[in-house]
Amino acid sequence: MKIDLDALRQIEREKGIDFLTVVEAFETAMASAYKRSSDLGADEARVIVDRTNGEVTLYAQELDDDGNVVSEWQEEPRDFGRIVAQTAKQVLLQRLREAEREATYGEFVGREGDIISGQVSQQGNQTYIELGRNTAYVPYSEQIPNERLEHGAHSRAVVIEVQRRDRGAQIVASRTHPALVVGLFALEVPEIEEGIVEIKGIAREAGHRTKVAVMSNDPDVDPVGACVGPGGQRARAVQKELHAEELERIDIVRWAEAPEDLVGNALSPAKVTNVYLYPEDGTAMVVVPDYQLSLAIGREGQNARLAARLTGWRIDIKSETQFAEEQRAFQEAFDAGLIDEYGNPLSDEGAKAIEAAYESAEEARQSALEEDDDAETDMGDAAAGDDPEPAAPADDQEANA
Repeated sequence: MKIDLDALRQIEREKGIDFLTVVEAFETAMASAYKRSSDLGADEARVIVDRTNGEVTLYAQELDDDGNVVSEWQEEPRDFGRIVAQTAKQVLLQRLREAEREATYGEFVGREGDIISGQVSQQGNQTYIELGRNTAYVPYSEQIPNERLEHGAHSRAVVIEVQRRDRGAQIVASRTHPALVVGLFALEVPEIEEGIVEIKGIAREAGHRTKVAVMSNDPDVDPVGACVGPGGQRARAVQKELHAEELERIDIVRWAEAPEDLVGNALSPAKVTNVYLYPEDGTAMVVVPDYQLSLAIGREGQNARLAARLTGWRIDIKSETQFAEEQRAFQEAFDAGLIDEYGNPLSDEGAKAIEAAYESAEEARQSALEEDDDAETDMGDAAAGDDPEPAAPADDQEANA
């Protein structure tokens, strides 16, 4: 008896299952069917298919009470009844489904962080991305706020988890994860793919704003310029893929090993006057010009919040006037013997002096904010290329898309 190996190879191509796995599934199915055949007269059956010519060899086995093979003999393979044939078919399909699930799991496990692309499939209230033979599930929590993924549209996402399920492996993907932005820049920027430019850190609030810190391993390559691209086209391509040209702003800033420099860069597009680090509590106090205070903080604190996540430092932002007012008040209190050199009160009067200093400084802060309500919008336009002042040298500027 022979079987058509081409038919098994067709299954291999259609299901994406290794040929030997398909053959083994067939052998298992045939052995199960022969075992159920009433006239075989054996406890167990074993089927071997020649991988080169399709010749089928059947062995019948007698087992002892412990399940050990005590005798085995060869039988002539033969056709069997409809019910037994149906059993063989069911066993074969089951084994193929198991092999297909395992192949899917094996293909995608360990690929967390990889970019996938395909057509969007809306099934009820659930969203999937078709990947040929497989699909990736995009939970609602992993979709960009206010983004509508249209059925049939092309989209990209990043694999965040591969789960084993009874009905097969489930690929879970995200469009909100920071790794998606990292992967998209790697696709758009050859210098990243080549290892010349590295993304050292990223902080993202999907649909609103992302900060990316980059560095170059080649002194002749500007990492910010490489990621922005000629005329900003590379950064805009990433925004387009996020469907976020009007929603998600991307700040590309220069990485720095020195924490004070990194904090200053991370607050881009705001310009920083000074950064003072307090490692004991992980705080960085940043001083900015009065007219940059709103820009440094960002709408609802977003710029400062993302900068803190990017750098790992808690960031306290003060205007130059506020900082100067605090320093003046503390100096007066120190000269009067009300506080020590570290700013600790030496008496109740000293505690009141510190409180008054902070209140006076906060008034200066609020005054700066009120005078500069539109600073973030204005400076955002300037950072995008509308600043009438001469551009800073490449080594001193950050870019915003």
